[in-house]
Amino acid sequence: MSEIRKVPASAGAEWLLTGFGLLKRAPLALGSLGVLWGVGTSLVLSLALLAPAFIGLVLQFLLILAGPLFMGGLLWAIREVDQGRHARPAHLLHGVQEGRAPHLLMALLPQFLAALVLGALLFVLVGTDGLQKLSEVTLKLNEISQSGVQPEPSQIEALVGTLPAGRILLWLLLMLGTFAALTLALFVMPPQVMFDNATGVQALRQSLRASAHNLPAMLVFFVLAFIAIFAIYFAVMIVALIIGLVAGQAAAMAIAQLLLMAVLMPVFAGSVYAAWKQMLAPAAANNGNGTPPPLNKGHVFEA
Repeated sequence: MSEIRKVPASAGAEWLLTGFGLLKRAPLALGSLGVLWGVGTSLVLSLALLAPAFIGLVLQFLLILAGPLFMGGLLWAIREVDQGRHARPAHLLHGVQEGRAPHLLMALLPQFLAALVLGALLFVLVGTDGLQKLSEVTLKLNEISQSGVQPEPSQIEALVGTLPAGRILLWLLLMLGTFAALTLALFVMPPQVMFDNATGVQALRQSLRASAHNLPAMLVFFVLAFIAIFAIYFAVMIVALIIGLVAGQAAAMAIAQLLLMAVLMPVFAGSVYAAWKQMLAPAAANNGNGTPPPLNKGHVFEA
C-alpha cells in the first residue's frame, strides 16, 4: 500500500482550489459528465415514482449502486484532464472496467452497517415508547407550525419535556461521530481503487488512516467546501429565478439541478483527486519525488 504523507492544514484549501481549477480547464467536458449523472439520476427517480412499489425500490437500489461507480468514472476523467488529455462521456463507465466495480461498491458496506447499528442503538436507547412519543411530539409541532399561530414557549417546553431528551441527544452525538468516521473512511477511497488497484477493504482502511493523519487539512477543506457550496447554490438560484420568469418554475428547477451537478460533482471529484495525489499517490504520480506535489499550481492561483 502507498505511504501516507503528512500535509499542512492549508492543503485542504488547495484541494478545493484544484477542483475548481480542473473544472476551469475543461468546463464543458467535465460539466457534461456531471449533467449526465444528474439526468440519469432524475430519470431513474422518475421511473421509480411511476413504477409499481417493488420495481420502484429496485430502481432506487440500482441508483444507490451506481453512485460509487459513477464517482470512479468521474475521477478517471479528472485524471485525464489533469494529465493534459480530454475527458469523454465514456469515462463514466471506467468504474465497471477491469474488475473495479466490486471494490468501488465496498464503499456502500460501511454505510449500510452504520445505518443498521444506528437503528439498533436508537431502538435500544430511546425504546418503542420514546419513539412513539417522539412521533407524537413531531406531529403536534407540525400542526402548530401549519396553523400559523405563534406557540407559547411553555407549550413547546411541555411537549419537549415528555421526550427522553438525554438519550436522544446521546444518539445524535453517536450519529455525528459515525458520520465523521464514514467521511474519513470514504474520502480518498475511490481513487485508490481506480488508480492504485487497491481492494475495497484496503482502500477504506487506508483512507481512514490518511484522513485521520491529516485531520487539520480535512477540517479546512470541509469548512471551505461548505462555504463554496452555499455560494454556488446562491448563484444557481439567481440563474434559476431568471429562467423561471421566462420558461416557468418547473424548467427553472430542473435546469438549476443540472447546473449544480455540472459544477459540484466535478469540483468535488477534483478535490478528492488532489487529496489522493498529495496524501497517498505513488511517487510516479507525484513527479517522481515522493513529496506532496503543487497540483497544477498555475491553475490553482488562477482559480
